[in-house]
Amino acid sequence: MEIRSPAFFLGATIPFKYTCDGDNISPPLQWEAPPNGTKSFALIVDDIDAPNQVFTHWVVYNMPPEAREIPEEFRDDSELPLMSKQGKNSFGQLGYGGPCPPPKDGAHRYFFKI
Repeated sequence: MEIRSPAFFLGATIPFKYTCDGDNISPPLQWEAPPNGTKSFALIVDDIDAPNQVFTHWVVYNMPPEAREIPEEFRDDSELPLMSKQGKNSFGQLGYGGPCPPPKDGAHRYFFKI
């Protein structure tokens, strides 16, 4: 399965508005039809270059197999696909927390996995 965003491309810098220094809003995401037999989806967004550990920026789970997207800048679970929920990120909060690497760290890579 492929996950993509109409807001940025694979290997590109995540636009400022999706970072903690910008508007800190979630980017729009889209994906393909799942393999037969899929019961639900989960989304995890991780920074694997964070010091000392993988840093999780976003967790969404229990998305139905009919779901094909998450809209930009949703405010709460009611705007997610039916029955979906958000989990705690490494900031200790529910929902999306945008990229926020320390300036001295250099470039970080963010993996959007479904």
